Amino acid sequence: MIRDPDIPAIELGAQEAAVGKPSRKGTIGVVVAGAALVTLVNLTAAVYLYRGINDLRSVEARLEQLGQFEQRISARLDTVNNGFQSRFEKLDDQLQAKFNEVNGGIARLGQSRPSIADEPMASAPEPAVAPTSSEAETPAVAENMADPGSVEMPQPRKRAAPPAPNPAYQRIQQADGKVYYRKIN
Repeated sequence: MIRDPDIPAIELGAQEAAVGKPSRKGTIGVVVAGAALVTLVNLTAAVYLYRGINDLRSVEARLEQLGQFEQRISARLDTVNNGFQSRFEKLDDQLQAKFNEVNGGIARLGQSRPSIADEPMASAPEPAVAPTSSEAETPAVAENMADPGSVEMPQPRKRAAPPAPNPAYQRIQQADGKVYYRKIN
């Protein structure tokens, strides 16, 4: 479609080379925009990382307080358990002493009771004084009541073993002293 052959032709290759090469201002703008975007992403990540570290520290402090709380509760439960255990032991000792007292009284009545055919009622023996609970704790002491010079001291009672742990839970103690309980399925 050339109409006039005397007019020189325009070369399109030179224009394509000029349009294809980016300008210096555009390159600087793209680099600045990319750097700003990377900086913004880094700042956002730093803020979230800082918040996460603070949350982790607070959770760790609360877990440490939980361990101390567990130790305090355990100590109080042991104290209460020991109190109940000692009360049960006292009640058991008192009950055992009463049984021994009753048994000793029955034995003395059986030994000192005269047969009705042998003796008249006028010569009935005087009622025996019942021993106190500390005097008649064991049968050996009740037997030796007749001879006051050979009184034996009662044997101290052995403590009962603590109750077995619940088999539905497993106790895990770590090297740092923390104790965890895990339910066994």
